[in-house]
Amino acid sequence: MTSNEPSTSLSKISFRAVSRSYPVKGGRFTALDGVSLDVADNEFVTVVGPSGCGKSTLLGMAAGLVAPTGGEVLVDGEPVTGPGPDRGVIFQQYALFPWLTVRRNVEFGLRLAKVPAAERRRRAEHAIGLVGLGDFADALPKTLSGGMRQRCAIARAYAVDPRVLLMDEPFGALDALTRIQLQDQLLDTWSRERRTVLFVTHDVDEAVYLARRVVVMASRPGRIHRVVEVDLPYPRTEEIRLSPEFARLRNEVWHAVYHQSPSAS
Repeated sequence: MTSNEPSTSLSKISFRAVSRSYPVKGGRFTALDGVSLDVADNEFVTVVGPSGCGKSTLLGMAAGLVAPTGGEVLVDGEPVTGPGPDRGVIFQQYALFPWLTVRRNVEFGLRLAKVPAAERRRRAEHAIGLVGLGDFADALPKTLSGGMRQRCAIARAYAVDPRVLLMDEPFGALDALTRIQLQDQLLDTWSRERRTVLFVTHDVDEAVYLARRVVVMASRPGRIHRVVEVDLPYPRTEEIRLSPEFARLRNEVWHAVYHQSPSAS
């Protein structure tokens, strides 16, 4: 499953030789070139790499927001042809409605899906509790910290019960301490409500701390450079973060990202 060839078994997410190019003056720019990757059911995979390596483009393809110009993306064996409720997407920007309370923000997708009011309330309360915002269900976003707003966005994604969570630098705008706290909160939620997670980040420490596997991208054009297995137990703790094994893995990924040979970038 870690090679550039698709797995023979059914995976949750499968990228099959996907490419994406854009017309530019005098030719075409290739953002991704022949990327193949399988992500297993309930697996937590992070994607890291230098700027311009196509990380967000890859995630956008899984979300159905970006169409490949070559190859295909499958979720549960079915081609991705556009956005769908089976995939929850969380971006760096919180994208909350400022005039709605936490509860009503979390209920928003359920309203669009015409979920009955009682079930909508139940699912929203469950998701809000998962991210530790139970005491703030009636608060407006402007009264919340940045970390709490992002937890609200995560709760909104969980409320519609997606099979897959796609996260594009969700903690990138937060301060270092809040970022670490949100990493622990996310892993705690994931351990209780398992989902398949594809998580894009620029932060090597974050990539290693969260994932079972770290996909390291190379750029020009974007492709998979290495896949690093993270053989650290869950739950992840401060003790693990400070361990020699974590440091070894972090250095391995760092070297793969920032010391790629010219032929790999």
